Amino acid sequence: MTDATTKQIGFVGATGLMGHGLAKNILLKGYPLAYTMRSRAPEGLDELGATRAADNAELGHISDIVVICVTTASDVEQVVTALLTDPKEGLIIMDASTSEPSMTYHLAELASAKGARFADIPLTRSAKEAEAGTVNVLAGADDELFAEIEPILTCFAENIYRCGGLGAGHVIKLVNNTAFQAALTILAEGFAVCVKSGVDPAKLIEVLGGGGFANGGTLNIMGESLKGNFDALPFQLDNARKDVRYYNRLAGDLSIPTMVGGGVHEALSAASALGFGGEFCASLTKAQAKLNGIEIKAAE
Repeated sequence: MTDATTKQIGFVGATGLMGHGLAKNILLKGYPLAYTMRSRAPEGLDELGATRAADNAELGHISDIVVICVTTASDVEQVVTALLTDPKEGLIIMDASTSEPSMTYHLAELASAKGARFADIPLTRSAKEAEAGTVNVLAGADDELFAEIEPILTCFAENIYRCGGLGAGHVIKLVNNTAFQAALTILAEGFAVCVKSGVDPAKLIEVLGGGGFANGGTLNIMGESLKGNFDALPFQLDNARKDVRYYNRLAGDLSIPTMVGGGVHEALSAASALGFGGEFCASLTKAQAKLNGIEIKAAE
């Protein structure tokens, strides 16, 4: 065992779908790990050498680093409050949950008052990758803290995205999830339009797979806008607005609520009203910048 792996790791949420894999892979990399449990012991961890703490207060007292992987922001708050009862000197708390940035900032202040430090490390990918040790980690921490926690992150991550300082990981995670769910939701809405129109909805997937959705096309278009290139998709925003208007009209004729389509048309209409209708679609980034009084571009 190396000097690095003499750090005592604590884990809250080791019975969860994601948490189990994270905890397992920390153990497999040689770190001593203690966990707390609600109703049952996490499968197979004791056999790998894990130990059980009586509660989260004890876990915070005996651990150098605690990883939290629970469900809600309020769950995280309850856990952290207990961890800080009598924390070990220099305790580091890493929150792998999908939580709220405002809660992250609040808990970091509470931790600081007790001599502890806090980082947000939300995850992407699934429980399968967690078990395999190949999740993606979206890290929010200052340079010094990130250097200290990176060896732990490599135990269970294939990709570690350094998103910025405290809270940045949770900001990116929430936008990531919402963008992904928006795509799923508009596809489901589109399926309904296809079926009520007498069209096979599988054809929509086939067509999208050969167009802008394929090979990261949409990401490339909007990613280029962050570099000041708004020409990656030479299609006028007002033409897009017209197409979405026709889609909403079709859906209305079929008595299908356009909860997503209506919002897309509203956003395109706002961009047009702000003067970007004659530009290409990636100028939606310009419209958001103007609407919010900010500059939107990639960091240097």
